[in-house]
Amino acid sequence: MYWQDKLTIRSSGRGTYDITQSIENMINLSGVTKGLCHLFIRHTSASLILCENADPAVRQDLETFMANICPDGDPMFTHQDEGADDMPAHIRSVLTQTELSIPILNGASALGTWQGIYLWEHRTVAHQRQIAVTIHGE
Repeated sequence: MYWQDKLTIRSSGRGTYDITQSIENMINLSGVTKGLCHLFIRHTSASLILCENADPAVRQDLETFMANICPDGDPMFTHQDEGADDMPAHIRSVLTQTELSIPILNGASALGTWQGIYLWEHRTVAHQRQIAVTIHGE
């Protein structure tokens, strides 16, 4: 069985957005009980991450880390077509993930107890992001 759709997420700017329940809903709609769910973000300045879902400080610490290694407005960057956060957003995306594959067991994601699926917006202003979701299995 094969199922495909897209998920649209409206971000309000830099930060992480929990999309776990939306993905679980799509898995349920697909009818697949065992297989694989593949996620691909269709952008170069946002990414997808599997991350701790219990303590939001983990995601804040990730943001702090990224701000330290790739600060907005750094004069070493020449690409600034859309502002001081433009090139840092691209670097953040390259250093993280643009796709995830999640096993499906018994009609649900096989995420661990403390795992969540997040869109990580790297731009400082709001964007509409699209994630291609492909589910296949039995």
